[in-house]
Amino acid sequence: MSLNRWSTLAWIPEVGSSWALPLRHERITSFESPIGKAAWQLRQVCQALTVRAISLWDSEYGCARFVLATADIACDKLMRLRSNRCLWTAPPVYSGRGRPRVHGDKFKLNDPTTWHKAEQSVVVDDPRQGRLRLQCWHQMHFRTTASHPMQLILVERLDGAGNLRTGKPVWLIWVGEAMPPLGDIWQLYCRRFGVDHWFRFAKQRLHWTLPNLSTAKQAERWSDLMPLLSWQLWLARDLVGDRPLPWQKPQSRLTPGRVAQSMSALFTQLGTPAQVPKTRGKSPGWTPGQARTLRVRAPIVKKRYSKRKKQSQTSA
Repeated sequence: MSLNRWSTLAWIPEVGSSWALPLRHERITSFESPIGKAAWQLRQVCQALTVRAISLWDSEYGCARFVLATADIACDKLMRLRSNRCLWTAPPVYSGRGRPRVHGDKFKLNDPTTWHKAEQSVVVDDPRQGRLRLQCWHQMHFRTTASHPMQLILVERLDGAGNLRTGKPVWLIWVGEAMPPLGDIWQLYCRRFGVDHWFRFAKQRLHWTLPNLSTAKQAERWSDLMPLLSWQLWLARDLVGDRPLPWQKPQSRLTPGRVAQSMSALFTQLGTPAQVPKTRGKSPGWTPGQARTLRVRAPIVKKRYSKRKKQSQTSA
């Protein structure tokens, strides 16, 4: 099945597990953008919640356009930034002359000479990543989001002597109400990777990309089964026991793959309303003279930026 881009908004129910339960799972059509689709999904989910949620986003959504699109949604956002982004500090106090400044100093993430001293700094020991140093700058914003202040967070890995290890640092921004403690931000953002585990599980175990379907409608109907199967496995995790294969170690906290591996015993108890399949026999084949219907071909939609042609200037 040839899949276009899909936008999935999932709930991560547990810390340190691979469970991710999709709340919205929809295809991004040729006439939609990932940012617009994600903002619409977030709005739909937050309207049904009774508490203020914390959403985690990849670097594709760490931009001014997404901040503006979700500014009126009652939700806190923790987003990753690309290292080539530029931010601005809060403007200085108005001097009383001229137009008040909108931006302060420029802050380039890949240029340490433009950084000023961080307002917060803490060193934590992560059981998986080792020693981490986190720094936080307050009242930062993109160039077009001056009215939406953000908290900029830098996560760096240190060695045993406290020196910076090789590898790219991680940049995060917090947009919303009171930010959690700086030492807990890294653990909070790590929960986002549960969505990546779900995509891999859906493709490899639930065979999301296996069928070779013809139309987008067929692909959407098949893809609608993926969240239903995921929720079914989540609800059945306490009803099945671990049945490891001979080369697997027993687990106390079952993963989605282990629950799917143990569902056969539960299906045997529940039974099925389907009838016993009939024997195939000898197929008669295609009827001679019967017309064949060609596969419907969808038009190709090309989305690209085209530059305006320069007009030649002629002198009179």
